Amino acid sequence: MPDAAVARAADATPVDRLAPPDAFLARLARHCGQAFAGRIVANEPASPEPDDFEGKSLVMHVRGCDDPARELQIPFHVGEDRSRTWLLTRTDTGLRLKHDHRHEDGSDDAVTLYGGDTAGAGTAQRQEFPVDAESIAMFEREGLGASVTNTWAMEIEPERRFLYELARPGGRLFQVEFDLTTPVETPPAPWGH
Repeated sequence: MPDAAVARAADATPVDRLAPPDAFLARLARHCGQAFAGRIVANEPASPEPDDFEGKSLVMHVRGCDDPARELQIPFHVGEDRSRTWLLTRTDTGLRLKHDHRHEDGSDDAVTLYGGDTAGAGTAQRQEFPVDAESIAMFEREGLGASVTNTWAMEIEPERRFLYELARPGGRLFQVEFDLTTPVETPPAPWGH
């Protein structure tokens, strides 16, 4: 279905009648322009090193909504660090998640645009993204061998909560839950945007 037709279908069709990837995007797109505070709900196993996320404000901002039936951009701010943006894109078979990482000057980080495509249709509430071959090659090149088994997931309960998750076999689980009931002040644009 062409992009414009998907967008019209998403506007005219109740979310529960859309294909799961389209329903997931539509549910998230309801929050375009809004930002929400988050909190870590799982971080296992505990890191012996100081964690980059602990003790910092965590804010997601649903933006980049020019064509919400096709792509959403969601910056994820960790304290003053505005280097991360989640890119969710509709593909022919499902959704693609990529992590756009930038330096403060806007240049690409050496580890950027990693992620994966959904393995199945998922649901309107939850989508899972196993690591793709391109990301595995980058992780290996950059000495990040633990990341070659990553699976990311996102969950949404509209107007209630949004969850971002990173999981690995062997017990690694990192989850941040965002409260969609109370928008917060819109943060500055992510680095490079």
